[in-house]
Amino acid sequence: RRVHGETSLPDIVKMPKLTTGGLEAWYMDDDTTADQRLPHRKQPNEPASLGELAALGVEAWQLSGEEDGEFETLRVEQGYSYKDFVCCCPDKLPDYENKIKSFYEEHIHADPEIRYIMEGCGYFDVRDKQDRWIRINCTKGVLITLPAGIYHRFTLDTNNYAKAMRLFKGTPVWVPINRAGEAEAHESRKWYEQTFGVVAN
Repeated sequence: RRVHGETSLPDIVKMPKLTTGGLEAWYMDDDTTADQRLPHRKQPNEPASLGELAALGVEAWQLSGEEDGEFETLRVEQGYSYKDFVCCCPDKLPDYENKIKSFYEEHIHADPEIRYIMEGCGYFDVRDKQDRWIRINCTKGVLITLPAGIYHRFTLDTNNYAKAMRLFKGTPVWVPINRAGEAEAHESRKWYEQTFGVVAN
């Protein structure tokens, strides 16, 4: 199932509209002291639409959460030639506490980040064009792609469990480039700012 999103965008952004309940996103509150795994919704809640995510280059599909024919068709169509699996939970992820902290450091990648949630749930947080955080609730069956150069981070919810397939076009490169380091000057960030109309801070 693939349908264009809510806004008209250049061909580089092909945001399919997820089925109702497949993806929920909202603008985060400013509480940096509470547990990162909490929802961190504003009061009242301020939803972020699929169109707003599409304008940031975020793509998503609602699938079954299995490696079925629908998933395989999409994988081939998008050119995702590499895959592996990661289970984020205290019992399965080595050095769990430090890994979760590192995932939550604001960073970019030089290539798109592609995750297919097969079990459990996790939050991807992305910066909008005004540098505000949007939290994306990724549950079973959501395949999400974040473009190269977008500021983002990841955390589990309070259930502390998510199994995801990591996908990549070509040879995988998982190196994060932290915002506190070299991200601002990195070529992938420059590309992102130019492509999606983001003004550098």
